[in-house]
Amino acid sequence: MRSVRETRWPGTVAAAIALADPPRPTAARVRPPPGAYRSYVSKWHASDPAAHAPLDPHGRPRLVLVSLNTSDRAELDAASDRGGFAASDLDRASFVLREPSTGNQHPAEPRVVDLAYRIQTHFDAPEIRVISSYRTPHTRNASNHGRGRAIDMVVPGVPDAEVASYARELGFVGVGIYPTSGFVHVDVRDRSYFWVDASGPGRRDRERAILGKAAAASDEAATARGERKVSPFAIATDVDAAIRAHTEGDATHDHSEDEDDDAQQPISGNGR
Repeated sequence: MRSVRETRWPGTVAAAIALADPPRPTAARVRPPPGAYRSYVSKWHASDPAAHAPLDPHGRPRLVLVSLNTSDRAELDAASDRGGFAASDLDRASFVLREPSTGNQHPAEPRVVDLAYRIQTHFDAPEIRVISSYRTPHTRNASNHGRGRAIDMVVPGVPDAEVASYARELGFVGVGIYPTSGFVHVDVRDRSYFWVDASGPGRRDRERAILGKAAAASDEAATARGERKVSPFAIATDVDAAIRAHTEGDATHDHSEDEDDDAQQPISGNGR
């Protein structure tokens, strides 16, 4: 069992610069020149056309999560084409998705890991590159990042707009596209919400809600497919407890989707 320390993570653009090179976390608040930052974003998105995800013994692609901040990598076997991961693999995912600067981690919500898998396989991508996932809450009112329910990601070789467009179809999701910062935020929630935020790294949010009718239609389609809403948040210190909360919770509970607790994070965003 892993405890979660309540230590604030000072946001840094310098850590983002390090994503293109060996990770060098730092607390300094430094904004790279716009041209230099665009080159980092380009590197995050670059892909070898011949690269593919490794296959499990059944010939199914493995989910590959790679943290651009720490270079940690996990290859996870899915139970089906829609995901489904063993508790031990979710624990490995939680480690990769941890907060880089503090080492704090939180049990990953199983469905957000499933969504990452569906996105990877839909685009036949070799991996999911993680800009940010868990972030230690600063207040009692944690965002989805502070609940283990959100991933800021890049799919190598795929434009962010295409990733966002597909993710919006999955139902009961939050999908934010950050065209200047260069990533897509995906989370799980009771009711879909889509947005775009053109703010750059280290800048104040400029979030704008979009596609409200499409969000409602996405949830209706997901319900028709037999998909369930995300279970209510339950405090847990290990992945097994998180799975029990996921499978035993009241799916009709309507939790609030608060403002991001770390809205000024320069790279990981401003994602809700």
